[in-house]
Amino acid sequence: MGRSKGTPAWAFDAGSQPNSSASRERWPPLGPRTCLLAGSSAAAAGPGLLAGATVLAVTLLRLGPDATVDDLAASLDGNGYALVEGVLSPDDVEARRAALADLFAATPTGRNFFEGFHTQRVYAVFAKTRAFDDLAVHPLLLGALDHALGEHYQFSAPVALQIGPGEKAQILHRDEDVYPLPRPHAPVVVNSMWALCDFGEANGATRLIPGSHRWDPDRRPDEREVVQATMPAGSMLVYLGGLVHGGGANTTATPRPGLLLEYVVSWLRPQETQLVAVPPETVRDLPERLQELLGYNVYPPFLGYVDGRHPRRVLDSDAAPTVDVLRGPEAIETAQARSRE
Repeated sequence: MGRSKGTPAWAFDAGSQPNSSASRERWPPLGPRTCLLAGSSAAAAGPGLLAGATVLAVTLLRLGPDATVDDLAASLDGNGYALVEGVLSPDDVEARRAALADLFAATPTGRNFFEGFHTQRVYAVFAKTRAFDDLAVHPLLLGALDHALGEHYQFSAPVALQIGPGEKAQILHRDEDVYPLPRPHAPVVVNSMWALCDFGEANGATRLIPGSHRWDPDRRPDEREVVQATMPAGSMLVYLGGLVHGGGANTTATPRPGLLLEYVVSWLRPQETQLVAVPPETVRDLPERLQELLGYNVYPPFLGYVDGRHPRRVLDSDAAPTVDVLRGPEAIETAQARSRE
């Protein structure tokens, strides 16, 4: 099947969308189904993972607030996603949602079907609010990122978004397919969705196909394999860039706010250029780990240097990491030793 006009090359065509007439005619309504580790039984999932999880007959494998990084890693490897409930308290969620009120009020809806004509997206979010700095470096999330992407990664497309009433389901796609890399390949993108309200089937919970990150390159999505990642406010959904997914339709009268933090390995170009999106005077006062995520990092041996030196030199000319990265590890070790004197 060819792509419909305007469909990105990295997205599946309109025949895969639940809102297309072809899809509605082709696939009848389906009843509940259980999703554990895709293509495996509960026993095969292993006691370590199931001990920290609750398996519901209707939805996905869910982890509780006591989940460990190992739990998330096992679910990411097997399912392509990890859903953790109870990460944020109700009061915490309310405060973060309130921090977005003025930003959403000033943000227009999308310009195309992929952004969503009834969806608002606050781009350059770390230039506009400090409400989510801690979520970007949440230990559970960073542990999952370290597992999937390795040691070196940065933001690709952090955005606060609000799916408005009347929005249609987004076309199914893989986030990492914006990069022309031959499949299969190791994960290069990981996304995280933070629920700032209850995500339900009616208001646009993310649609995904468990296990699709392990598909053969030519396999196409089947609507009968799609499930929705419903989750209460304060939950975090982490999923690999190779997982087939898409935003859900909002058939309610209320917007569905959320925070989407997408990360990419540091040797690939991010979707949104954070070095330009977030002014240096803003980044200068942020924690070092957050600075690195915003692009002030070097991928070994020296990808990302500025004028032959670590990009943090732009923020602070006296900072220890601003040594000449082209001189090799000895220079870095010397500078670090001097900083401790």
